[in-house]
This record gives sequence, structure tokens and C-alpha cells, in this order.
Amino acid sequence: MEKRVAFGSGRALIVSRAVLLAGASTVVAVFFALFTSAPPLLPIVLLTIVLVAYGLLFVLSPLLTEHWVTRSRLILRQGWYFRAVVRFSEIEAVSSASDAERQRVPLGINRPFGQPMLFVTGGRTNLVACRLRKPRRFWQAFGLSAREIVFDVDDRTRFLAAFDERQRLLPPVQPDRAHADLRD
Repeated sequence: MEKRVAFGSGRALIVSRAVLLAGASTVVAVFFALFTSAPPLLPIVLLTIVLVAYGLLFVLSPLLTEHWVTRSRLILRQGWYFRAVVRFSEIEAVSSASDAERQRVPLGINRPFGQPMLFVTGGRTNLVACRLRKPRRFWQAFGLSAREIVFDVDDRTRFLAAFDERQRLLPPVQPDRAHADLRD
């Protein structure tokens, strides 16, 4: 059995960010072309650096990362700015999140106020809900806690099958034994 199984996420978030980046670049270029007779070099260089950094971090990096299911953990990633490692012992249930009941799923890293749910989505299809045994704080969501994580994968049925297969590999917990809580 392979050490980990990788699953990509949706591309709707990346497309919207690429359009935003292209629009911002166009506005900046038009501004400097039309409103300045001799464009100043320093502001152009600084704005170019900011736009390139945004493109690398928020457009390119989500293309290079995937969610992983290892032998004992679920590793959720979105770009270089979000990584959550959830041990199987912390997971109460993993299920298919019906696309119909999740009408307006926010894209990106989002933890709506009043809902104990964290969204880590790149698209609005093939959603999976991971319910945790105890709420957990996520620094990427401004330190707010979440009891459920909703994320998307490229192939939901393959993900659920791989998760179930890996979860069955773990030995059963013996409650009268030392360290019965499966600490790592």
C-alpha cells in the first residue's frame, strides 16, 4: 500500500484569482500609460513586485498543492498558506457533503461567524465534510474554532474509498489499555 494518496481540489478559486490579478495588472498598466507622461520607475517596480507575489502565493501555489490521505492522517492543503493535519483519532465522521444542501459554498479559506464550520474549497462540487470529535482552532481562520471542515476533492468517491480503507488499517482502540486515546 502506498504511503499517501493525493487528491486535487477545484479550480474555480484559482480562475477567479487569476482574473482578478489580470484585471489589477491591466488597471495599473493603463493608469501609468495614460496618466503619467514620464512613468516613475519605483512605483512601477513596487506594484509589479506586489502583483507577482500575489500571483505566486494565491494563484500558482494552490495549483501545486493537494490534499493527502496517509495511513493515519488527513492532510488538507490549499496553497502555501493553509495546511491542517488531522489525525484519524480526531475525526468523528467523513461523509459526502451534498452539493444541493451546500448552495453557496464560499471559495477559499472561510469560517463564517455563527457556524462551527471551516470551508477549505477551491470549487463548489465534490464536497466532503469532515466532522471532528472536538472543536479545533485554526490560525488561518483568525484563530476561530471549527467542529466541521468542508473541502473539495477532484474525485469524491475515490477519496471516500481511500479514507475508509486507511481507517480500517488502524487497530481497534482498547479502552482499558494505557494510552487508549491514540496519542502520537
